[in-house]
Amino acid sequence: MPDPVTVQILRNKVAGLVEEMHYHFYRSGYSTIIRESRDFSCVILDAAGGLIVAPPMFFHAPVYKHLVGRIVEIYGAGLAAGDVFVCNHPYEGGLPHVSDMAFVAPIFADGALVGFAGSIAHKADIGGTNPGSTSANATEIYHEGLLLPPIRIAEAGRYKDDLERLILANSRQPELVQGDMRAQIAATRLGVERIEEICARFGGGTVCEAFAAILAGAGAALKSAIADLPDGSASAEGFMDSDGVERDRPVHFACTVTVEGETATFDFSDADRQARGPINLRPSMVEACCFYALIGCLGPDLQYNDGMREAVRFVYAPRTITNASPPAPVSSYQMANLKLVDVILEALSAFRPDRAVANAASSGAVMIQWLQGGREGQASLQYEIIGSAYGGGAGHDGASACATHLSNLHITPIEIIESEFPCRIPRFELMADSGGAGTWRGGLGLRREYELLQDAVVIRRYDRARFPPVGLSGGKDGQGSRFVIRYGSEEAEETPPAGRFELAAGERFLLETAAGGGYGDPAARAPEAVARDIAEGYVSEAAAKRDYN
Repeated sequence: MPDPVTVQILRNKVAGLVEEMHYHFYRSGYSTIIRESRDFSCVILDAAGGLIVAPPMFFHAPVYKHLVGRIVEIYGAGLAAGDVFVCNHPYEGGLPHVSDMAFVAPIFADGALVGFAGSIAHKADIGGTNPGSTSANATEIYHEGLLLPPIRIAEAGRYKDDLERLILANSRQPELVQGDMRAQIAATRLGVERIEEICARFGGGTVCEAFAAILAGAGAALKSAIADLPDGSASAEGFMDSDGVERDRPVHFACTVTVEGETATFDFSDADRQARGPINLRPSMVEACCFYALIGCLGPDLQYNDGMREAVRFVYAPRTITNASPPAPVSSYQMANLKLVDVILEALSAFRPDRAVANAASSGAVMIQWLQGGREGQASLQYEIIGSAYGGGAGHDGASACATHLSNLHITPIEIIESEFPCRIPRFELMADSGGAGTWRGGLGLRREYELLQDAVVIRRYDRARFPPVGLSGGKDGQGSRFVIRYGSEEAEETPPAGRFELAAGERFLLETAAGGGYGDPAARAPEAVARDIAEGYVSEAAAKRDYN
């Protein structure tokens, strides 16, 4: 076993390598999803698929273990240097949804398997019923695009052009998909090369032993932190507006957390039935929600890797929203993730009230398929990830206009949108008075207005309109979300939380995200904090008199 100094050196080398892979992919990406939103992750894994260092895109972290396990199950001893595997299958490989394509390559040292390099990235379009593939109203996974089980796209260093041609033939945006695929494969191969160099310097056996020590250390740290919690059980529940298909039916999430000694159990047996619409979750996504919430509850010093699996147990019921079976659609999974995180955090607050936080305001996406082809030389599909705001917590206000919880994504800048697409953004602003009032105020939502310069199909996915973000411990709820098509005209229409709309050139639409819930009694908010909110435009004088007197 290497000494602790060597273990830490190798951990830092892996962490630096993950950042290097991330940077090269980000700088090489073709689509705005990669270049602007940064909807991807790059990782290094041990020989069993165990994640060594978590990527910035945290919710991808538990996926790799499931994916590599399936690759090893299928290919076993047939793995070879120079292989690269591709997969986007939520059921075969544990991927979040069909639009997320993974590439994984084995790493060898002196003929022995020492680990894998991997990456997952959202693709601009992989086929399916709607442009952009991520549907708001799919009823089976086959509506969501081409499905790829784990399969070689490079064998012993030889790239399979025929498989790439097959993938691109199923995309409405083949140039973007090809560019992003090749950049992603290059970043993955960079991980292989760098670990090979590290093995040449330190020895393959030392690297494997260091990986084992890093995983064991994280597992021991999480067990120790859980052991400091009081034993017992706590439950929480929450609702999404709908699944996008059964629009009058809320979707119920429920979680019971049980702490016993060094182990935490997350029981989802009371979760709603599997949804008809595309908000179903696979266990890999539920695991991401649990580990994220648990580390957030216990404190920021814990560093996630797959060694932490030893301290956590999961209980599911079959064919439920948190354990879906095929052919259930999954393309709008992230809204479900973020609702589930709120529920888990509320249950965990019973064990650590000092780390409690009110509901955040979810996430969403807007896709615009330009029917006249968009701007010359640019893509005809505009795809944006839209953040929202955090809820207030014990000792802090919620952050405003940002990605929440698991995603760590970026909103596409106005300058990029207006230069690359036939679209203007007349308004982009924080919404005063939207955050839930409380001792600690919820973060503000954002408002964004779009003017279309070509005819377009607009697809919008969002949540928290019917059930706004909930306040905690006496805090008020945050403002709900809205989406208005043909905004500013006599035909203006506020739409349901998700849908597909055909709009003409010159028409506008308006989106308003939800805002974070407040924490604690508003009457207890410090007067100087209220005064600062008024001065900065976060809260109007009228709202301050109404909520804080």
